[in-house]
Amino acid sequence: MGYGLYLYGIFPAPGPQKLHLQGLDKQPVQIKIIDEFAFLYSEAQQERYLASRRNLLGHEKVLEAAMEKGYRTLLPLQFGSIVSEWESAADSLTIPYGANLKELFAKLEGRREVGVKIFWETSAELQLLLEENQELKAKRDRLEGTPLSMEQTIAIGQELEGALQNRQEKIIEEFQAALNPLALEIVENDLLTDTMIYNAAYLIPWQEETDFGERVESLDRKFNGRLRIRYNNFTAPFNFATLNPD
Repeated sequence: MGYGLYLYGIFPAPGPQKLHLQGLDKQPVQIKIIDEFAFLYSEAQQERYLASRRNLLGHEKVLEAAMEKGYRTLLPLQFGSIVSEWESAADSLTIPYGANLKELFAKLEGRREVGVKIFWETSAELQLLLEENQELKAKRDRLEGTPLSMEQTIAIGQELEGALQNRQEKIIEEFQAALNPLALEIVENDLLTDTMIYNAAYLIPWQEETDFGERVESLDRKFNGRLRIRYNNFTAPFNFATLNPD
């Protein structure tokens, strides 16, 4: 059995059938039933998998392929989950947390996760800000080309930073006003780059995705190319399948 069993996710039994998928290291993806739970797995060919882009995408693609075939009630497991034998999976998951897992299945039934990431160009937004705020622009212009004290430098920097922060918050509020009413739950995640200003996951009913996507497109048109919006409308529900044992 090599290095054990690599686990991708858990479905209500009997789980996906006849998937014909390749997992990590091109291993065939299989199903193992433990009590009322169906584990999606392949045989691990490494003792520990490096969290490389290739491996992370391989993990996610297995889950998404199963969902695309109609098996949508899914608890994705953390990347790199390996057990030596099935008794370990039962002892660590299904036996102590079986009731919690069933609660998560009930929560996710008929629902999907979508994600919205918003990016902006800081320099371009600063220029727009100054064009719209002539008083602040005049203040900055007066200081250009003149020696500044440390206090002056800090003061104008803080004022510009505060104005940009306010501008960012107003953009986020517009997105929240349009998208949050469609969501059953929302998770706001950490910003991943200097140009990212918002990173959120939404749990929505499956049938609401068309409306949600149209609202994202409408917001994109409204900002007329100022923002770069990354919308993921099909992903395993990593943000909403957190196990919270009693």
